[in-house]
Amino acid sequence: MDKVFIDVRTSDLTLSEIFRQIEIIQSDNPDMDIFLDGDRHAIVGRQRKNMDAER
Repeated sequence: MDKVFIDVRTSDLTLSEIFRQIEIIQSDNPDMDIFLDGDRHAIVGRQRKNMDAER
């Protein structure tokens, strides 16, 4: 299940601040893929698949 970190529609962040927040969230959550979801208009995190478990 995806986790919404920041709803961009309700924030007053600039585009460069949004990308900076993505970097910060990525460093705080190394086990997640962090991305800007255009459909949700939000910065979202998704648990990474464990590649070792799939082998």
